[in-house]
Amino acid sequence: MSQADRIIRLKTVLDRTGLSRSSLYRKITEGTFPQQLKISVHGAGWHELSVNRWILDPVGWHDLQELGK
Repeated sequence: MSQADRIIRLKTVLDRTGLSRSSLYRKITEGTFPQQLKISVHGAGWHELSVNRWILDPVGWHDLQELGK
């Protein structure tokens, strides 16, 4: 059975990855962590499956959407 792709918030991402907030946003800027998506005027979240892929292989992670361009 396939896992549904939920949107997870910052606190969950930080808890699961062990990254600090500043490290997380630095990695996003560097392109070494999945981009967040805007879910409301003042809120953002991440695709859970993308974060899980990063957790499994942080060094080898790459954005699958970028590969298609």
